[in-house]
Amino acid sequence: MTQTDFETRKDTASAWFHSLRDTIVARFEALEDSTASDAPAGRFEVTPTTRDEGRGGGGLMSVMRGGRLFEKVGVNWSAVHGTLGERAQAAMAARGVPGMADDPRFWASGISLVAHMNNPHCPAVHMNTRMFWTPGAWWFGGGADLNPCLEYPEDTAHFHAEMRRACDAHNLAYYDRFKAWADEYFFVPHRGRARGVGGIFYDDLNSGGPEADSWDKDFAFTKAVGDAFLPAFTPLCEKRRDTPWTEADKDAQLIHRGLYAEYNLVYDRGTKFGLETGHDANAVLMSLPPLAKWV
Repeated sequence: MTQTDFETRKDTASAWFHSLRDTIVARFEALEDSTASDAPAGRFEVTPTTRDEGRGGGGLMSVMRGGRLFEKVGVNWSAVHGTLGERAQAAMAARGVPGMADDPRFWASGISLVAHMNNPHCPAVHMNTRMFWTPGAWWFGGGADLNPCLEYPEDTAHFHAEMRRACDAHNLAYYDRFKAWADEYFFVPHRGRARGVGGIFYDDLNSGGPEADSWDKDFAFTKAVGDAFLPAFTPLCEKRRDTPWTEADKDAQLIHRGLYAEYNLVYDRGTKFGLETGHDANAVLMSLPPLAKWV
């Protein structure tokens, strides 16, 4: 695989992540339009972001605040590049990425989404898909997980069924493997509990390893995960958005958001990487809820 070939692959992946961002933004604004309310329908505010004063790439931060359905939702896309710092190099080397000491260049592109809802009966949700490249390795990662404060078993079952469908079309072992990974990854050790009701999570996906070129296959799976998100999540919004709620329900939502914020600030790998590599802090911290509560 020549460097030119891999530049084409980078462009292909980055363009697809951007198109997924466009599709989701359009669908979420349509949900705003169809949600019954006297308030104006929410719209995304789109802000270009840069890394390293624009010399390291950038992206689009798309955030909607104060909508009918969405209290705050961000759908960010990025394509960044540069040289990893010493801490990031050490982290990559610990994960088995070769050649970090000799050539610490990197390139990464992806989409990252977090939605916090007005109605406490509508679950919060997270999704991301990404590609990462260094001179010595490349891989895909991503997943989606549901974070309700008021749990409905049928909603959890629907979300997981869509994730399983995406996995099973590519590898029948993926769902069980990546569900277990999500259960482990989205666990909050200092609280002794999961962040939500799970989903799937995967990272370092280069299924061919050094013996075979599996880029097309692994990219196809990553696209399937991204495409599964809207069918997994939007029916839950449409089902729950008109459910009456009480102040006690809202209080439960705010407390659960506190748990979400704790996890993202203390443990989340993407948050740490984004801040350590100099990406726009507002885009990195887009995942934080607009309001939260601790008791």
